[in-house]
Formats: sequence, structure tokens, C-alpha cells
Amino acid sequence: MTFDYDLFVIGGGSGGVRAARLAASEGGARVGLAEEYRMGGTCVIRGCVPKKLMVFASGFAPAMADARAYGWQVTTGAFDWPAFRARMDAELDRLEAAYRGNLDKAGVEIFDTRAVLEDAHTVRLADGARLTAKHVLIATGGAPFVPEMQGGQHVITSNDVFKLDTLPDRILIVGGGYIACEFACILNGLGVEVTQYYRGAQILRGFDEEARGHVAELMREHGVNLHVGTEVLNIEQTGEGIRVKATDGREMDYDKVLYATGRRPNTAGLGLEEAGVKLGRWGQIEVDEYSQTSVPSIYAVGDVTDRINLTPVAIREGAAFVETVFKGNPTRPDHDLVPGAVFTQPELGSVGLTEEAARAQEPIEVYCNSFRAMQSAFAGRPDRVMMKLIVSQASRKVLGCHIVADHAGELIQLAAVAIKMGATKEDFDRTVAVHPTMSEELVTMKAPVRSA
Repeated sequence: MTFDYDLFVIGGGSGGVRAARLAASEGGARVGLAEEYRMGGTCVIRGCVPKKLMVFASGFAPAMADARAYGWQVTTGAFDWPAFRARMDAELDRLEAAYRGNLDKAGVEIFDTRAVLEDAHTVRLADGARLTAKHVLIATGGAPFVPEMQGGQHVITSNDVFKLDTLPDRILIVGGGYIACEFACILNGLGVEVTQYYRGAQILRGFDEEARGHVAELMREHGVNLHVGTEVLNIEQTGEGIRVKATDGREMDYDKVLYATGRRPNTAGLGLEEAGVKLGRWGQIEVDEYSQTSVPSIYAVGDVTDRINLTPVAIREGAAFVETVFKGNPTRPDHDLVPGAVFTQPELGSVGLTEEAARAQEPIEVYCNSFRAMQSAFAGRPDRVMMKLIVSQASRKVLGCHIVADHAGELIQLAAVAIKMGATKEDFDRTVAVHPTMSEELVTMKAPVRSA
């Protein structure tokens, strides 16, 4: 059978774009790609990139306060959201153009429209056109999930934050994951009065418990009105704003209510099940270790598979797919010891096992310290850094590293290299400290605080 394309990619996010570009430029494939919204996907357009720009923006108020403590005469004005948003939109336009340019250079044919599956080798575009491909790659990512509830039409999601015409004076953020916590810190830093509800006992489920508690305490110290064990009962629009009644009896009015209660794979209406592709409970595409679905010609990468929902992981999965299918080099994407960061203020960087997971696996030692860093201590800020290493008693390997500090995302990347290489606690101990820095604590903690 003759196909229109060797590969057709549905989804123009980081994973899909990487796979399309490499398949065309390095694999010699004829490649088509369909994206119904904007090239770049969640990360570039409505996720990591604009969010990190907002993180930077929100950090200047405390930085100016520190500057005064260091002797600078600083006058602080109000934050100009429209001016910032215009610059942010221009940067996203630039990045989207770069994504398109790279695909064009590689020879990928782009379709700015929705595409769905008709069968194992056929996709149908929104205009009715049918295209055939030897291989189809689904890389449609995920989308914010809002539970069904009374008054749900009055809430916004993380997708909407970047398009606000004005910042609200008061906002309620519902959720306790990294997206909820990041936006709570961002908006608080930009001068918004932030309340956060989370139904669980502690925010940032899945991260190290000690680190989670440390972040929660600092968020409260910085002004986020954080309530755990709290759920929304009712939402209604009133003359005063959006009135929210909670399970703890609290009833308050807000200008905006942001739901950050998780994300679900973007698989609805794509024709996947009709084509024979097996989906999981939450709509995720089930794949094997080579990203192949239950239909041999159809593969999937990125958040739509709900494996590790991080942009660099999707990119690696896309590259491994090309190695496997177009270069004859079967390659499994490596999902072991993937580092990550939560861009709260301060940040949480993490790689490897939490103390809880490690303790369940084998006998361990825990090295941990909390202290005031030189810069913030001099400025009179109460923030405390936390550095934590989880060590195997048997092998002495460092099983996990957790850092709560300014720039923890930058620090954890370097720690992850050592841990990925199998560094032991003694390897850390042999490394000379860089003084004076926060990170020297990672190589100067000599005695465990506890064993388990």
C-alpha cells in the first residue's frame, strides 16, 4: 500500500514537534503534522514558559525589599500587568514562530487544523480531507480537569490565567498540586490576595513529606492564605463577586476562582477507541516501553500517555520513537531518576526517592538540615532553606535529593547528574564545598538525622 506520509503526527507540542522534526531531518521520512491551536503546545503557549516568566515577574517585589536592606534606595511602583502581558505574548509569538521554522526547515508539512483517527493508517482533517500514513503518532498532551459542580461555569483554569485582561484583587485557588501552588505564589507575589483550598492533608502530594511541609509553611509566611482539608461546597455569582462556600463553614467573595485540580489526557473525540487503541481509566493512551499502542502502526508520547508529565520527558520519548521506528535502533525512553522542580517561592527541587518511598524499599539514612541562607538572613527575611539526602544503608548510594530554596530548580539539575551516575554519600563527602553558597550543605552534612 502506498501512503501519503511515512509519519503523521497529531499534536504540535514539544514531544510531537521533536518527533516530527527528527523523523524528517534525520530519518528521511515524509512527515505531516496537524495542530488545532498553536504550535508549541501546553509548555510553550499555556504552561511552562509563560508560567516561568510570571515567576520571574513575581519575584521582583521581594527582591526590591532585599535591595533596600542591602543599602539601595528603591521606590516600588504598582505592577503593570497589561505591559507585562504584552511582552509575554510577544515572546510566545516568537517561540511559536521558531517551532514552525524548525519544522519547515526539516520539511514537515504543517496542517493548522484538528485531526482525528479514522483507522490504523488514516487521519481525517476538520475540512474532511483524509490522509494516510504508515505510522501515526498521537502527541495531543493534556488539559485542565475541573470536576462537575454547581457553579462550575464561573471558574477559570490555568489556561485562562495568561489571558486575563486585569489581575483580580482577590482570588481563590482550588487544588494542592504543583500548578495550584505555583500560581498561588505567583499571584501573591504580584500583589493579589490569594486564598488556596486543598482537600488533602498537605499540598504537593507525591513529593517528600518533609519538603511539602516546608514549602507550605513558607507559602503561609509569604502571605498565601492556605487551607488544607478544605473543599468547595458551592459557587455562585453575586453582586460582590464569586461567592464560595467551603466545607469548613467559611463563606467568602472572590473576583476569580481558579481550579487547578489536575489534568487529564487530551483523547476525547480523537477516534482512538474506534481505531482499536486501548485507553486507560482517565483516557490515557496505554503504550508499551517503546511508546507503541495496542494498534501496531499507532504510537503515543508525552502527557497523553500519562507516564511522567514533563516537557523534557515528552521530548525524550519523541526522540526515542524516531530511533526505534525510523532509524532501526530500538530505544526505550529512560524514565528513571527524572529530576523536577516546583516553581513556588521558594522553589522545590527533587530527584529520586522520597524518604517515605525509600523507607518502604530498604533501610536508609536521612541527612537533612534547615537553615537561613546568607542573602535572606542579612535582609531580615525569615525564609529557611532545606537540603535533604536519602541514602541506602547497604549500597551507600544517594537514593534521593530534595531541596527547598531559591533557585532549587537550578541546583537539582546538577545533583541529578551525580545521582544518575550512582554517587554514594561518601562521593558527596569527598567533594569540596563551594563557600559561601547554600549548596555547600549538600557536601557538608556528616551525621544522619535519623535512620529507618
